[in-house]
Amino acid sequence: MTKQQRVQLFLKGVAMGAADVVPGVSGGTIAFITGIYGRLLAALNRFNITALGLLKSGQIKALWEHLDAAFLVTLLSGILVSIFSLAKLVTFVLTNYPEPLWSFFAGLILSSSFFVLKEVEQWRFIERLLVIVGVLAAYLISAAVPVEVDKSQWMIFLSGAFAICAMILPGVSGSFILLVLGMYAFILEAVHSLNFSVLLVFVAGCAIGLLSFSRLLSYLLDKYTSLTLAVLTGFLLGALYKVWPWKMTVIYRLGADGSQMPLVQSNVMPASYFDLTGQQPQLMLCAVMFIIGYAIIYALGRNAPDNAQLHAK
Repeated sequence: MTKQQRVQLFLKGVAMGAADVVPGVSGGTIAFITGIYGRLLAALNRFNITALGLLKSGQIKALWEHLDAAFLVTLLSGILVSIFSLAKLVTFVLTNYPEPLWSFFAGLILSSSFFVLKEVEQWRFIERLLVIVGVLAAYLISAAVPVEVDKSQWMIFLSGAFAICAMILPGVSGSFILLVLGMYAFILEAVHSLNFSVLLVFVAGCAIGLLSFSRLLSYLLDKYTSLTLAVLTGFLLGALYKVWPWKMTVIYRLGADGSQMPLVQSNVMPASYFDLTGQQPQLMLCAVMFIIGYAIIYALGRNAPDNAQLHAK
C-alpha cells in the first residue's frame, strides 16, 4: 500500500470505531459502504491451517503477506484509536445532545440501506420476504429490554463473541447487543479506566467470534449474495427504530456514579416530545444533522467499488 492508501484505510478504521461505540450504528456498515468489506472478510478468513503452518516454520514474511496483515493492522489501529479517543466524547454527546446525534445516525443508516439495497442483484419473492424478515429481526433486537447479567469472565467472553458478530454485520450494532446483555456500560467503563483484566477477556471473545463468524458470512455472501444482502437491507431498515431521535425514558438505571441513566425508552412523535419530556425537539437542527449523515454515506457510496467487493476469496 502507498502512504496515501494507508492514511485512507486508517481513517476508515476511525469511522468504523466511532460507529461501533454507539448503540444502533454498525462498524460493518462503514466497512461495506467504503468498499473494504470483502477484503476485511477475506483477511479474517486467512487465519487458517496455512497460516499456522507458516508460523510454525518461521516464515514470518510469508505469514504477513498471507494474512494481509498490513491491511488488518492499519484498519485495526484506526478502530482502536477511535474507540479509546471517542468513547468519552460519544457518551457526553449522547447524554447532552441526543436528538441531533440520533438524527445524524438515522441519516447514516437510511442512506446505507439504500446503498445495500442497490447491490441486490435480483428481486424475487424470497428476496422481498427476507427484507421483511430482516426488518422484523432488527426491530425485535432493538426493542428488546436490556437485562442485567453476571459480570463473570465467562459472560464477558461471550459478550465479546456476540457483539463482534453483530459489529461486522451491516445494520446490526454490536454496541446495542452489549446494551441488551446489560454489558454496554460495564465494557465502556473498562475502556475509560483501561481495566485490562476485563478488556483482555472481552477481546479474546471478540477474536474467537470474529474468526468463526466471518467464515460463515463470507460463505453466505459468496453463495447467496442477493439473499444475504436482502436480509442485511432489512437489518438496516429495522435499525431505524433504535435511532429514532425523540425518545421518552420509561425505566432508568443507576450509573456507576449513582446518577440516573436511561434503561428502557419508547419512541414518541416530535409534536408531543416537549409535553412528554420537557425537552425541545430541535426539529431544524435534527433535520440538518440527518441530511449531513445521509450525504456522507451517499458521497462515500458513490466512490465505492461494485458488488465484487462482497466476495471474499
